[in-house]
Amino acid sequence: MSRISVRGFAVASATAVTTVGAVVGVASGNAAQASDDNFEATAADTTLLADIPAGEQAQVQVTSLSEQADVQAAAADSLARKSAEEAARIQAAKDAEAKKKAADKAEQERKEKEEAERASRSAVRDATSFAAQSSYSISEVKAIARQMIPADQFQCFSNIVDHESGWNYRATNASSGAYGLVQALPGSKMSSAGADWQTNPATQIKWGLSYMDGRYGSPCGAWSFWQANRWY
Repeated sequence: MSRISVRGFAVASATAVTTVGAVVGVASGNAAQASDDNFEATAADTTLLADIPAGEQAQVQVTSLSEQADVQAAAADSLARKSAEEAARIQAAKDAEAKKKAADKAEQERKEKEEAERASRSAVRDATSFAAQSSYSISEVKAIARQMIPADQFQCFSNIVDHESGWNYRATNASSGAYGLVQALPGSKMSSAGADWQTNPATQIKWGLSYMDGRYGSPCGAWSFWQANRWY
């Protein structure tokens, strides 16, 4: 018998004893039918009560452990996936917040720059605030221009004047009639800025700045056009 149950062993032993008794009974003249019935009943009982073989029990245990491992692995994968999704959501929220802060900062800087430019323009002196002189040196004319033109636009204005007149407020183009620092054509256009447009560089600067702002948006806009076309 390859069985591991003690109960099975006991029943099998009892069957063996019953079988021996049956043989003795036949020899002594007892009825054979009753012994045959007892033998079949006992054999049937032995088969029903026998436990699962040891090898099959081990296989059942291995299968159970494998199923438990699969369940645990699936649970771990699910937890890891949820953790990754949550981490991604948190990171996306952080990225969105960082972009918003960057956009807000850029907008604030833009507004501050515009405000500074407006303040710079409002701080410049008007042509009428300069006392008229009989003549002006180039350095004096430049000094007036620096006080009348916003700081961030002065260099562009200066570049144009350098090419047009060399900072000579009496410069005249004999062929075209253009006149003054910014070579207004005709020069009489500058009378809209002041009657002394022929002799006062401050009046010419005032008109030139107004012209550049009105036509090109700023002296730097006018300078960009001048570079591309050699006129403005």
